[in-house]
Amino acid sequence: MRDIPEITPALLRRMPLPNLDAGDKEQRGRVMVVAGSAELPGAAVLTGTAALRAGAGKLQIATCGSVAPYVGTIVPEARVFALPETEAGAISPGAASIVLPRATACDAVVIGPGMADEPAAGALTAEFLKALCVPTIVLDAAAMADLRRDPQLLHRHGGRIVITPHFGEMAGMLGIKKADVEADPVAVVQHAAALLHVVVALKGSSTWVATPDQEVWIFRNGCIGLATSGSGDVLAGIIGGLLARGCNPVQATTWGIHLHAGAGHRLTVTKGPVGFLARELLDEIPRLMAAIA
Repeated sequence: MRDIPEITPALLRRMPLPNLDAGDKEQRGRVMVVAGSAELPGAAVLTGTAALRAGAGKLQIATCGSVAPYVGTIVPEARVFALPETEAGAISPGAASIVLPRATACDAVVIGPGMADEPAAGALTAEFLKALCVPTIVLDAAAMADLRRDPQLLHRHGGRIVITPHFGEMAGMLGIKKADVEADPVAVVQHAAALLHVVVALKGSSTWVATPDQEVWIFRNGCIGLATSGSGDVLAGIIGGLLARGCNPVQATTWGIHLHAGAGHRLTVTKGPVGFLARELLDEIPRLMAAIA
Protein backbone atom coordinates (compact mmCIF):
# COMPACT_ATOMS: atom_id res chain seq x y z
CA MET A 1 0.00 0.00 0.00
CA ARG A 2 1.30 3.44 -0.88
CA ASP A 3 2.44 5.79 1.84
CA ILE A 4 -0.33 8.03 3.12
CA PRO A 5 0.68 11.68 3.63
CA GLU A 6 0.43 12.86 7.21
CA ILE A 7 -1.34 15.96 8.48
CA THR A 8 1.47 18.00 10.02
CA PRO A 9 2.25 21.70 10.47
CA ALA A 10 4.46 21.46 7.38
CA LEU A 11 1.51 20.22 5.32
CA LEU A 12 -0.74 22.96 6.68
CA ARG A 13 1.79 25.66 5.83
CA ARG A 14 1.58 24.49 2.22
CA MET A 15 -2.16 25.24 2.34
CA PRO A 16 -2.16 28.52 4.33
CA LEU A 17 -5.31 30.05 5.73
CA PRO A 18 -6.89 32.87 3.69
CA ASN A 19 -5.49 36.34 4.26
CA LEU A 20 -7.84 38.66 6.12
CA ASP A 21 -8.24 42.43 5.91
CA ALA A 22 -7.96 44.20 9.25
CA GLY A 23 -11.32 45.17 10.72
CA ASP A 24 -13.47 43.45 8.08
CA LYS A 25 -15.67 40.86 9.78
CA GLU A 26 -17.66 40.40 6.59
CA GLN A 27 -14.56 39.04 4.86
CA ARG A 28 -14.15 36.49 7.64
CA GLY A 29 -17.49 34.99 6.70
CA ARG A 30 -20.81 34.10 8.27
CA VAL A 31 -21.47 30.66 9.74
CA MET A 32 -24.76 29.15 10.88
CA VAL A 33 -24.90 26.34 13.43
CA VAL A 34 -28.08 24.23 13.49
CA ALA A 35 -27.66 22.23 16.65
CA GLY A 36 -28.80 21.28 20.12
CA SER A 37 -31.89 19.94 21.80
CA ALA A 38 -33.65 20.36 25.13
CA GLU A 39 -31.32 17.72 26.58
CA LEU A 40 -28.14 18.91 24.85
CA PRO A 41 -28.22 22.71 24.51
CA GLY A 42 -24.51 22.91 25.21
CA ALA A 43 -23.68 21.33 21.85
CA ALA A 44 -24.85 24.48 20.09
CA VAL A 45 -22.75 26.57 22.46
CA LEU A 46 -19.58 24.55 21.90
CA THR A 47 -19.99 24.34 18.14
CA GLY A 48 -20.80 28.00 17.66
CA THR A 49 -18.03 29.23 19.93
CA ALA A 50 -15.51 26.98 18.18
CA ALA A 51 -16.50 28.50 14.82
CA LEU A 52 -15.75 31.97 16.17
CA ARG A 53 -12.48 30.82 17.72
CA ALA A 54 -11.47 29.47 14.30
CA GLY A 55 -11.90 32.96 12.89
CA ALA A 56 -15.44 33.21 11.47
CA GLY A 57 -16.63 36.81 11.45
CA LYS A 58 -20.33 36.31 12.23
CA LEU A 59 -22.22 33.52 13.97
CA GLN A 60 -25.85 32.48 13.85
CA ILE A 61 -27.22 29.64 15.97
CA ALA A 62 -30.54 27.93 15.25
CA THR A 63 -31.73 25.73 18.10
CA CYS A 64 -34.80 24.56 20.02
CA GLY A 65 -37.06 27.36 21.18
CA SER A 66 -37.07 26.14 24.77
CA VAL A 67 -33.31 26.61 25.13
CA ALA A 68 -32.61 29.40 22.63
CA PRO A 69 -32.68 32.24 25.23
CA TYR A 70 -30.10 30.42 27.36
CA VAL A 71 -27.86 29.73 24.38
CA GLY A 72 -28.04 33.40 23.40
CA THR A 73 -27.04 34.45 26.91
CA ILE A 74 -24.06 32.09 27.01
CA VAL A 75 -22.91 33.07 23.50
CA PRO A 76 -23.71 36.81 23.33
CA GLU A 77 -21.71 37.10 20.10
CA ALA A 78 -24.31 35.01 18.24
CA ARG A 79 -27.62 35.82 16.64
CA VAL A 80 -29.87 33.04 17.92
CA PHE A 81 -33.03 31.75 16.26
CA ALA A 82 -35.64 29.84 18.26
CA LEU A 83 -37.00 26.87 16.33
CA PRO A 84 -40.11 24.71 16.82
CA GLU A 85 -39.38 21.42 18.52
CA THR A 86 -40.85 17.96 18.82
CA GLU A 87 -42.52 16.64 21.96
CA ALA A 88 -39.23 14.96 22.80
CA GLY A 89 -37.41 18.29 22.78
CA ALA A 90 -35.63 17.96 19.42
CA ILE A 91 -35.58 20.44 16.56
CA SER A 92 -38.66 19.78 14.43
CA PRO A 93 -38.09 18.79 10.77
CA GLY A 94 -40.57 21.54 9.94
CA ALA A 95 -38.04 24.08 11.17
CA ALA A 96 -36.30 23.86 7.80
CA SER A 97 -38.68 26.42 6.30
CA ILE A 98 -37.67 28.90 9.02
CA VAL A 99 -33.94 28.32 8.88
CA LEU A 100 -33.34 27.93 5.14
CA PRO A 101 -33.84 31.58 4.11
CA ARG A 102 -31.30 32.63 6.73
CA ALA A 103 -28.88 29.79 6.01
CA THR A 104 -28.67 30.63 2.32
CA ALA A 105 -27.16 33.99 3.28
CA CYS A 106 -24.29 32.25 5.12
CA ASP A 107 -20.91 31.10 3.89
CA ALA A 108 -20.98 27.82 5.83
CA VAL A 109 -23.55 25.80 7.76
CA VAL A 110 -22.89 23.19 10.47
CA ILE A 111 -25.76 20.77 11.11
CA GLY A 112 -26.14 18.04 13.69
CA PRO A 113 -24.30 18.51 17.00
CA GLY A 114 -26.55 17.72 19.95
CA MET A 115 -29.58 16.87 17.80
CA ALA A 116 -30.75 13.97 19.97
CA ASP A 117 -33.60 12.62 17.79
CA GLU A 118 -32.00 10.84 14.81
CA PRO A 119 -35.16 10.48 12.67
CA ALA A 120 -36.01 14.18 13.16
CA ALA A 121 -32.41 15.18 12.47
CA GLY A 122 -32.32 13.02 9.35
CA ALA A 123 -35.52 14.55 7.99
CA LEU A 124 -34.29 18.09 8.70
CA THR A 125 -30.93 17.37 7.09
CA ALA A 126 -32.60 15.99 3.96
CA GLU A 127 -34.65 19.18 3.63
CA PHE A 128 -31.49 21.23 3.96
CA LEU A 129 -29.60 19.22 1.39
CA LYS A 130 -32.45 19.55 -1.09
CA ALA A 131 -32.63 23.33 -0.80
CA LEU A 132 -29.32 24.71 0.45
CA CYS A 133 -26.90 26.21 -2.03
CA VAL A 134 -24.41 27.70 0.44
CA PRO A 135 -20.75 27.22 -0.44
CA THR A 136 -19.98 24.62 2.24
CA ILE A 137 -21.72 22.41 4.82
CA VAL A 138 -20.51 20.32 7.78
CA LEU A 139 -22.67 17.36 8.80
CA ASP A 140 -22.00 15.92 12.25
CA ALA A 141 -23.54 13.45 14.69
CA ALA A 142 -27.26 12.77 14.07
CA ALA A 143 -27.21 14.67 10.77
CA MET A 144 -25.13 11.85 9.26
CA ALA A 145 -27.34 8.92 10.27
CA ASP A 146 -29.44 8.64 7.11
CA LEU A 147 -27.07 9.81 4.38
CA ARG A 148 -26.76 6.43 2.65
CA ARG A 149 -30.47 6.39 1.80
CA ASP A 150 -30.18 9.03 -0.92
CA PRO A 151 -26.57 9.88 -1.89
CA GLN A 152 -27.81 12.10 -4.73
CA LEU A 153 -28.79 14.71 -2.14
CA LEU A 154 -25.10 14.99 -1.33
CA HIS A 155 -23.85 14.70 -4.90
CA ARG A 156 -25.63 17.89 -5.93
CA HIS A 157 -23.29 19.82 -3.64
CA GLY A 158 -20.25 18.88 -5.69
CA GLY A 159 -17.87 17.80 -2.93
CA ARG A 160 -18.54 20.90 -0.80
CA ILE A 161 -19.80 18.89 2.20
CA VAL A 162 -17.65 17.63 5.09
CA ILE A 163 -18.81 14.77 7.33
CA THR A 164 -17.14 13.87 10.63
CA PRO A 165 -18.03 10.31 11.76
CA HIS A 166 -16.26 8.27 14.39
CA PHE A 167 -15.86 4.56 13.69
CA GLY A 168 -19.27 3.57 15.10
CA GLU A 169 -21.07 6.29 13.16
CA MET A 170 -19.27 5.29 9.97
CA ALA A 171 -20.33 1.67 10.43
CA GLY A 172 -23.94 2.67 10.97
CA MET A 173 -23.91 5.05 8.03
CA LEU A 174 -22.60 2.40 5.63
CA GLY A 175 -24.56 -0.52 7.09
CA ILE A 176 -21.45 -2.48 8.05
CA LYS A 177 -19.89 -3.67 11.30
CA LYS A 178 -17.61 -1.45 13.37
CA ALA A 179 -15.02 -4.23 13.16
CA ASP A 180 -15.02 -3.81 9.37
CA VAL A 181 -14.14 -0.15 9.75
CA GLU A 182 -11.39 -0.95 12.23
CA ALA A 183 -9.97 -3.64 9.94
CA ASP A 184 -9.33 -1.29 6.99
CA PRO A 185 -10.13 2.36 7.78
CA VAL A 186 -8.37 3.62 4.65
CA ALA A 187 -10.54 1.58 2.31
CA VAL A 188 -13.68 2.47 4.26
CA VAL A 189 -13.04 6.21 4.34
CA GLN A 190 -12.22 6.25 0.62
CA HIS A 191 -15.35 4.26 -0.18
CA ALA A 192 -17.55 6.58 1.88
CA ALA A 193 -16.06 9.70 0.31
CA ALA A 194 -16.61 8.35 -3.22
CA LEU A 195 -20.08 6.96 -2.50
CA LEU A 196 -21.39 10.15 -0.90
CA HIS A 197 -19.20 12.61 -2.86
CA VAL A 198 -18.08 14.39 0.32
CA VAL A 199 -14.90 15.03 2.27
CA VAL A 200 -14.79 12.54 5.15
CA ALA A 201 -12.94 12.88 8.45
CA LEU A 202 -13.00 9.44 10.08
CA LYS A 203 -12.23 10.15 13.73
CA GLY A 204 -10.28 7.88 16.05
CA SER A 205 -6.94 7.59 17.82
CA SER A 206 -5.69 8.25 14.30
CA THR A 207 -7.94 10.25 11.98
CA TRP A 208 -8.23 9.72 8.23
CA VAL A 209 -9.38 12.33 5.70
CA ALA A 210 -10.53 11.35 2.23
CA THR A 211 -11.94 13.17 -0.79
CA PRO A 212 -14.38 11.96 -3.46
CA ASP A 213 -11.48 11.43 -5.88
CA GLN A 214 -9.74 9.06 -3.41
CA GLU A 215 -7.06 11.35 -2.03
CA VAL A 216 -6.38 10.43 1.58
CA TRP A 217 -4.38 11.82 4.53
CA ILE A 218 -3.77 10.59 8.06
CA PHE A 219 -3.38 12.37 11.39
CA ARG A 220 -1.56 10.16 13.88
CA ASN A 221 -1.05 12.56 16.79
CA GLY A 222 -4.33 12.24 18.69
CA CYS A 223 -4.59 12.23 22.48
CA ILE A 224 -6.79 10.28 24.86
CA GLY A 225 -8.16 13.39 26.57
CA LEU A 226 -10.11 14.30 23.43
CA ALA A 227 -12.34 11.26 23.98
CA THR A 228 -14.75 13.33 26.09
CA SER A 229 -18.26 14.74 25.84
CA GLY A 230 -18.53 17.71 23.49
CA SER A 231 -15.13 17.23 21.85
CA GLY A 232 -16.68 16.32 18.48
CA ASP A 233 -18.91 19.42 18.66
CA VAL A 234 -15.78 21.54 18.98
CA LEU A 235 -14.17 19.89 15.95
CA ALA A 236 -17.29 20.41 13.83
CA GLY A 237 -17.36 24.07 14.83
CA ILE A 238 -13.69 24.62 14.03
CA ILE A 239 -14.17 23.16 10.55
CA GLY A 240 -17.30 25.26 10.02
CA GLY A 241 -15.52 28.43 11.10
CA LEU A 242 -12.60 27.75 8.76
CA LEU A 243 -15.00 27.10 5.87
CA ALA A 244 -16.79 30.37 6.57
CA ARG A 245 -13.59 32.35 6.37
CA GLY A 246 -12.80 30.94 2.93
CA CYS A 247 -11.00 27.61 3.32
CA ASN A 248 -11.87 24.81 0.93
CA PRO A 249 -13.25 21.58 2.46
CA VAL A 250 -9.94 19.69 2.52
CA GLN A 251 -8.08 22.67 3.91
CA ALA A 252 -10.68 23.31 6.62
CA THR A 253 -10.82 19.64 7.59
CA THR A 254 -7.07 19.06 7.83
CA TRP A 255 -6.51 22.33 9.71
CA GLY A 256 -9.47 21.60 11.96
CA ILE A 257 -8.21 18.15 12.91
CA HIS A 258 -4.75 19.49 13.71
CA LEU A 259 -6.05 22.46 15.74
CA HIS A 260 -8.46 20.25 17.68
CA ALA A 261 -5.74 17.75 18.58
CA GLY A 262 -3.21 20.50 19.26
CA ALA A 263 -5.57 22.06 21.78
CA GLY A 264 -5.87 18.67 23.46
CA HIS A 265 -2.11 18.30 23.68
CA ARG A 266 -1.72 21.74 25.24
CA LEU A 267 -4.30 20.90 27.87
CA THR A 268 -2.57 17.58 28.50
CA VAL A 269 0.48 19.57 29.59
CA THR A 270 -1.38 22.07 31.76
CA LYS A 271 -4.15 19.87 33.20
CA GLY A 272 -3.18 16.25 32.67
CA PRO A 273 -3.81 13.58 30.04
CA VAL A 274 -7.48 13.09 30.92
CA GLY A 275 -10.11 15.17 32.68
CA PHE A 276 -9.93 18.42 30.73
CA LEU A 277 -13.23 19.63 29.30
CA ALA A 278 -14.32 20.23 25.73
CA ARG A 279 -15.03 23.87 26.49
CA GLU A 280 -11.42 24.29 27.59
CA LEU A 281 -10.25 23.44 24.09
CA LEU A 282 -11.80 26.63 22.76
CA ASP A 283 -9.32 29.11 24.22
CA GLU A 284 -6.36 27.26 22.71
CA ILE A 285 -7.49 27.50 19.08
CA PRO A 286 -6.45 31.08 18.15
CA ARG A 287 -2.94 30.67 19.60
CA LEU A 288 -2.47 27.40 17.74
CA MET A 289 -3.54 28.95 14.45
CA ALA A 290 -1.09 31.79 14.94
CA ALA A 291 1.73 29.39 15.83
CA ILE A 292 1.25 27.29 12.68
CA ALA A 293 0.82 30.23 10.34
